[in-house]
Amino acid sequence: MSDQKANPKEYASFILASGSPRRRELLVDLVKAFDVITTEAEELVFHDDGPSALVMENARRKARPVAEFRTGAWVLGADTIVSIDNEIFGKPADIAEAASMLHLLSGRTHCVRTGVCLAHKDSAYEEARVETSKVTFRMLTDATIDAYFAEVDPLDKAGGYAIQTRPDLIIDRFSGSRSNVIGLPLGMLADWLREVKVL
Repeated sequence: MSDQKANPKEYASFILASGSPRRRELLVDLVKAFDVITTEAEELVFHDDGPSALVMENARRKARPVAEFRTGAWVLGADTIVSIDNEIFGKPADIAEAASMLHLLSGRTHCVRTGVCLAHKDSAYEEARVETSKVTFRMLTDATIDAYFAEVDPLDKAGGYAIQTRPDLIIDRFSGSRSNVIGLPLGMLADWLREVKVL
């Protein structure tokens, strides 16, 4: 577990339990002051109840240990996956796997799900929710994929791509929350944070 701050007096009352720089950038739009604490939570790659249950469980696994550690803070965990039919795409292990993912997604519509868990130990509050967006890819050639990877590092991104960087090369259209595809559904989260009186 890594904590950015050492002095307890400086602790923020909100914590992002994710090391994703994209989630950090998105969350700033909603919460001005927060800490980032990550854990070595073991993430599942499959869930009997499907992709939505999978991302919610992984979000819980990220948020729960941080909430146990910082009992007075609101803790946010999140997990994002890409899926098509019954196949789930997490982060590719290497460039070859990333290219394989894009070939499989080429010319097709897939779902991007982000599970979000909000926890507050002192209030005995823990809930997980999920948001789904749909993304349709253009037909992709090897040359297009190579050009895309020349501008985007696919290795830390579910499905091997980022909607915010050169989408013109690979994406035909999308529906739903764009921020959800990046890694954090801001509209849903804003409503939720108002619901629990954080905003």
